[in-house]
Amino acid sequence: MNEVVHAACGRHLLLDAHGIAPERLSDAAGIEEVLRGAAAAAGATALFAHFHAFGVGQGVTGVLLLMESHISIHTWPEHGYAALDIFMCGHARPERAAEHLLAALAPTSHALRDVARGLDTVSGQ
Repeated sequence: MNEVVHAACGRHLLLDAHGIAPERLSDAAGIEEVLRGAAAAAGATALFAHFHAFGVGQGVTGVLLLMESHISIHTWPEHGYAALDIFMCGHARPERAAEHLLAALAPTSHALRDVARGLDTVSGQ
């Protein structure tokens, strides 16, 4: 039996960040700036951004489209929580984006999962 394993197309980091100051999580312009800084730290190229604030003191949802894929965020200020996706391919370093996001948002705790995307295993005889 022959098995061919193709390299991953990209890495998808799933970041859950808890214990963030609520004012950081309701400021759409500030969050966009943080995500742009994360992309730059990773060596990625920003193409387009769209962020939506749900109202004073409420959460923000947003995405920064990258040449290398995207960084997205959804925030819950009332819980001090942010859910972030960092998906990058090519030579970009998503772990550097995660480090930048953690430094900028300053959560008291976080969980990070690193998923290889696009793996393809072909088995044959």
